[in-house]
Amino acid sequence: MAEFSQKRGKHRGDEALGSAVDFLLANARLVLGVGGAAVLGIATLAVKRLIDRATSPRDEDDAKGDSWKELNLLKATPHQQPRPPPASLSQPVAPPLPSAPEGPTDTELQKPPQLGSPVPLCLTFQEKLLAFEREHVVIPAAHVALAKQLAGDIALELQAYLRNKFPELPFGPLVPGGPLYDGLQAGAAEHVRLLTPLLLEPGLWILVPGVDTVARDPRCWAVRRTQLEFHPRGSSPWDRFLVGGYLSSRVLLELLRKALVASVNWPAIGSLLGCLIRPSVASEELLLEVQHECLELTVAVLVAVTGAHSDNHLLLAWPLEGLAGNLWLQDLYPAEAARLQALDDQDTGTRRRLLLLLCGVCRGHPALGQLGRSHLTQVVLRLGEEEVDWAEEALGERFLQALELLISSLEQASLPCHFNPSVNLLGSLREEEIDSIGYALYSGLQVPEGLL
Repeated sequence: MAEFSQKRGKHRGDEALGSAVDFLLANARLVLGVGGAAVLGIATLAVKRLIDRATSPRDEDDAKGDSWKELNLLKATPHQQPRPPPASLSQPVAPPLPSAPEGPTDTELQKPPQLGSPVPLCLTFQEKLLAFEREHVVIPAAHVALAKQLAGDIALELQAYLRNKFPELPFGPLVPGGPLYDGLQAGAAEHVRLLTPLLLEPGLWILVPGVDTVARDPRCWAVRRTQLEFHPRGSSPWDRFLVGGYLSSRVLLELLRKALVASVNWPAIGSLLGCLIRPSVASEELLLEVQHECLELTVAVLVAVTGAHSDNHLLLAWPLEGLAGNLWLQDLYPAEAARLQALDDQDTGTRRRLLLLLCGVCRGHPALGQLGRSHLTQVVLRLGEEEVDWAEEALGERFLQALELLISSLEQASLPCHFNPSVNLLGSLREEEIDSIGYALYSGLQVPEGLL
């Protein structure tokens, strides 16, 4: 009974409020016009709903439904210019004023000129993209030169250490390289690659594709020892790293890791070079963290099998898991960088700049950070092989086209490697990671300025 009385009282209150609204709207139409009355009606309706919400609880679903309906109603209401209220019929109409003389008056001459308000700049996406490139992608030339000098000095010091520590192991000259040296480094997040080649004896080693091993991994190769009947085990200094007749990348990594962490006097080398050098203990890679007063640098020491005996393949000792732990990862970065350079040289294109922009955008994004340089390089290579306009004026269009190609690849969960199509670069990502990246790319494609 009390509930019924409450509803009945609320109903009477609604009727009274409704009568007041009708009276107010009827008079507002005469004074404010149709547009003003519509705005006043919406405001009155909002006040009424606020009173209803305060006096009676509602379901959550109804509240959500009303909220987006009210937003749609407000969006649909045309914004009309307010009209001045009409003069009252009881007020006398003022006679028209005499026309002013054509020449300027003294008061007008004394007034200072009114400066117009500055018009806000409306930049196109192309202009915003180029501004992002200048601010977040391009590295100062002085920093590039300093980083190269530090990397070269560290390479010389590390090479001298290896020759003194392991005189029986023939390491080749350590060669710094990577995106920093190829003009493909976006910001300061990339590692400087310090190749540490192994000088293997010709004729004693052959390469076996990873798909022909028990690992069945198309990314890798196995380095098998041969000619054991003529050159028995122990004839080569690298025989101490054999596992099952194959040169083990894992054993070599462990040897060099212990040496870099425990044996090298990095404080002395750092003080000689004017910087602080510390080996990374947490990472499975062989990383050296370099801190200079002007920049920070990470040097990745890459044990590699190179030369004619590797059939011009660059194979790296990489921390792989499972059955592929003793195999060597094929590194396609040199071939990809050379191909991009050749394509740009043909038409003075901007493919390499597009790659830098994509790397710069993904590096600072929480979801897109899972896309590495290898993923983005395949997209640029695929677009770069097509005969399209690669002038600077089309860079924004190519950027959006790259996002579309990435979304299409994520939908299929397939991004084949350009130089090895049997390798799917998205195969290591989980389904939820692919969904997160895809949603971020789709949102960025709708509002691309939000990615910059």
